[in-house]
Amino acid sequence: MAAVAVGPYDASPQALMAAFGRRLGLTAPGAEPLPIDTILFSIRIPRVLAALLVGAALAAAGAVYQGLFRNPLVSPDILGVSAGAGLGAALGIFLSLPIVAIQGLAFVFGLGTVALVYVVASMVRGHEPALVLVLSGVVLGALAGACLSLLKILADPYDQLPAITFWLLGSLASARPEDIWAAAPMVGLSLIPVVLLRWRMNVMALGDEEAASLGTDPRRLRLVFVIAATLMTAAAVAIAGVVGWVGLVIPHIARLIVGPNFSRLLPTAMLTGAGYLLLIDLLARTIATTETPLGVLTAIVGAPVFIWLLAAGRRGWS
Repeated sequence: MAAVAVGPYDASPQALMAAFGRRLGLTAPGAEPLPIDTILFSIRIPRVLAALLVGAALAAAGAVYQGLFRNPLVSPDILGVSAGAGLGAALGIFLSLPIVAIQGLAFVFGLGTVALVYVVASMVRGHEPALVLVLSGVVLGALAGACLSLLKILADPYDQLPAITFWLLGSLASARPEDIWAAAPMVGLSLIPVVLLRWRMNVMALGDEEAASLGTDPRRLRLVFVIAATLMTAAAVAIAGVVGWVGLVIPHIARLIVGPNFSRLLPTAMLTGAGYLLLIDLLARTIATTETPLGVLTAIVGAPVFIWLLAAGRRGWS
């Protein structure tokens, strides 16, 4: 409610209730839409829903990746999905495409980068599969970053370059209802296998040999979890840009609250991530006259919190 009410155009509780009453048909609408109605239902509420969706998706993807690779430093962009999505969006901006096409390119390039990572990793034999995946993701992510730097050099410094830079820092300023309707099914679809196989994530955390001895197929499970987490991340990045630290810090906080059991960890991480990004977005549009990129605030807040978690946490990680 604070995120809906607070902003450059503040709305009192009475004005909010009146606007919702008109929207629900409980009171007679005026001849023309009031400014508060346009602000609430075309700008703020879609932005609030987008923040909740993106925060929950990134936190869930981070929890999946950290459990899958048994590494507390893994984040949703470890396999290059954020770098690939950033390259796709930058290419769309460079070609002066409409916003829908830019988001589509970000989504496709993000998925394509992870698919290429899997192809490269499948060619390497004789090493631990999880390690090969991570190293392939780092290499291809660096390659996508190099291509992105080239596009920045070629872009118009007065028009295209600021747009590319602002998108890469993350923002929900242009979130629309259509974006939520496009991203929400992707996130929901990717959550289905994660929820159905949530107990197997605890088995995967034991290692491939132990998981295989318990009757599971580690390679197939890893592929399913990676596809689901990548789909969540790509959908979130496509509408919000590159928002860092959410998928890294939030699963740690959720693990401190409910422990490492994935059945409890997943919903806790999603709720915490949704609330965290909503708060960050509220700060981004209210602490200054111009909007602060989400990536800046998540880094400023997330880095000290992560250092504190490492200092205050247990010596081991489970």
